[in-house]
Amino acid sequence: MTQPACPLTPSKREIRRMDRRDAILTVAQGYFLKHGFAGTTMSGIAAELGGSKGTLWNHFPSKEELFAAVLDRVARAYRARLSQLLDPEGPLEETLRTVCFSLIQKVTSTEAGALHRLIISESRRFPELGQIFYDLAPQNTRLLLADFLQGAMERGQIRKGDPIDAARALLSLSLSGCHQQMLIGRIEYPAPNEIAADAAFAVDIFLRAYAVPA
Repeated sequence: MTQPACPLTPSKREIRRMDRRDAILTVAQGYFLKHGFAGTTMSGIAAELGGSKGTLWNHFPSKEELFAAVLDRVARAYRARLSQLLDPEGPLEETLRTVCFSLIQKVTSTEAGALHRLIISESRRFPELGQIFYDLAPQNTRLLLADFLQGAMERGQIRKGDPIDAARALLSLSLSGCHQQMLIGRIEYPAPNEIAADAAFAVDIFLRAYAVPA
């Protein structure tokens, strides 16, 4: 009888390489936020890492690829969290409120705010940064939410329509309050009760718009 194949485990060398890559991304994220994209150099990051520039280039062939990897790590971690919150078995309104609260909390965090300001300030000179950011963060979040809303449509919980448009509507409503106030400098960071109020407002309006016809 054939024995089932054992799952492959990373070798010590691969583990060291993954740890080194993670260390590079941690340092690079702080460096990009401090110096901006234009002010960041591979040499500067290598010096802060305390290693050779060649080691850095072995992991990331260009500054653009390094920046994309930084964004991808941040976005991937949040997508994993969002996937857990989007429970198709849970009450729809409660689930959407939890998701919207989490989203607003994330985008108004210190880390996300700093990244957003970096993208806005640098994207005119480096338009590829805006595309990288959009592909890895807003677009993937919208697609993940759209997939959940499509399931809700199929279950008859909300009226049928384009799930991408539905996700866009819910995200726009969620970010129209304290997140917008933060971006224009009217507030520094929102309080939890303000985030909860924005989430409740967004879900209420969304469910009114997508109510199943009687």
